[in-house]
Amino acid sequence: MTGLRLYNTLTRQKEDFSPIDPKHVRMYVCGPTVYDYAHIGNARPVIVFDVLFRLLRHLYGENNVVYTRNITDVDDKINDRAARDYPDLPLNDAIRKVTEATNAQYQADVAALGCLPPTHQPRATEHIEAMKALCERLVERGVAYVAEGHVLFSPEAMNAHKNAWPTYGKLANRSLDEMIAGARVDVAPYKRGATDFVLWKPSSENEPGWPSPCGMAGKGRPGWHIECSAMSMATLLEPFGGGLSCDDPMRNTFDIHGGGIDLVFPHHENEIAQSCCAFGSARMANVWMHNGFLQVEGQKMSKSLGNFRTIREVLNDWPGEVARLNMLRTHYRQPIDWTEAALAESVAMLEGWYRKAGDVTPGAVDSATLEALSDDMNMPAAIAAMHQISDPASLKATGALLGLLGQSAAEREAEAKAGVDAAAVDELVAARLEARAAKNFAESDRIRDELAAMGIALKDGKDASGNPVTTWEVKR
Repeated sequence: MTGLRLYNTLTRQKEDFSPIDPKHVRMYVCGPTVYDYAHIGNARPVIVFDVLFRLLRHLYGENNVVYTRNITDVDDKINDRAARDYPDLPLNDAIRKVTEATNAQYQADVAALGCLPPTHQPRATEHIEAMKALCERLVERGVAYVAEGHVLFSPEAMNAHKNAWPTYGKLANRSLDEMIAGARVDVAPYKRGATDFVLWKPSSENEPGWPSPCGMAGKGRPGWHIECSAMSMATLLEPFGGGLSCDDPMRNTFDIHGGGIDLVFPHHENEIAQSCCAFGSARMANVWMHNGFLQVEGQKMSKSLGNFRTIREVLNDWPGEVARLNMLRTHYRQPIDWTEAALAESVAMLEGWYRKAGDVTPGAVDSATLEALSDDMNMPAAIAAMHQISDPASLKATGALLGLLGQSAAEREAEAKAGVDAAAVDELVAARLEARAAKNFAESDRIRDELAAMGIALKDGKDASGNPVTTWEVKR
């Protein structure tokens, strides 16, 4: 087969993937801000990059891939939610309750979607000192400045050093003038330029805060963008000889950075600016990958339209494996329309594969499916190839590569029955047996039809003594 090819947002083309170090393939993906339950759109990058994580492990070895997905646990949205939900608690205590509960739900939800745990899940609050050190380095290099308790980054100053690091705006493919014209930027008298963005800001007495960097008095907290630069440095650079103390640009670059298309600007553009200027590197990551938007039943997901769906709400109605396959059926770079009809189709697709694969021991991954995955994770082509697999063991292994077909028949039966009132079904089954014994076949048929309407399939037989027995299962 050919090697792995990935679409790079930075160059706007598919490229052969060549890791910096095949023994340490490194990927960073922006994770959740834990102030509310994640919605189904948030699930898309989690699932997409979980498949890429699995594919990289398959190609380079399970122990040779390092995957970081961060947790943002310091943010103004968290502060607002904490103050709203726990007005009687000190803010820091309220923040802790919000972030702990929200993160626990997030971890449960993504596990139910069949996602592997990343190698690292750093929390922003664990890396405040690294963020402060980055602020100080950027001020020293003349691309950031201190003003009224803030540290701000200047894209104009960055672009003035044309030979030192990349041009600001290259990822988004927009000039500074275009960004000024089209961006919603914070207007503040202490900002030197319209596109300048916050690296550090002051905290009031009742807001979370840490001693400020750059010789400033008082406490403050990081801006959003600097957090990811610090957490990627801590998990993907420093363990491999990179970071602020390293002058080797190659050691200060990792392989893949991923996230939703909405993060290209300003978040990822600002990450590149901070990291490249702090580390003196030409690239923060060699490959930038972004998944497309999600809409629901043909419309943008919105609470005002009544079509807003959290992951938890979807999982209450559909098995996690169904939701996962449904997400993967559209190419990751394309918009996806999340519909009930498509979910039902995903159920049928999984049922067909499970019938074919059964409980066999996984064999070799199907080469045609792997070829499709290696072409910029072409999931529609990969799924088409899976339908052509005749060997059950190969189908089982190929499904596992995608995080699918991992349940045994017993586990699937237990999952199917989990949402059924088993006592009520047993009572109806017993009543039907009594009707049959009394030769009241009209009543027996009525009960059978009632159970069928509930999604219950019956199987009549006899026990060892020849007495009639009926077992049931949830129809799939």
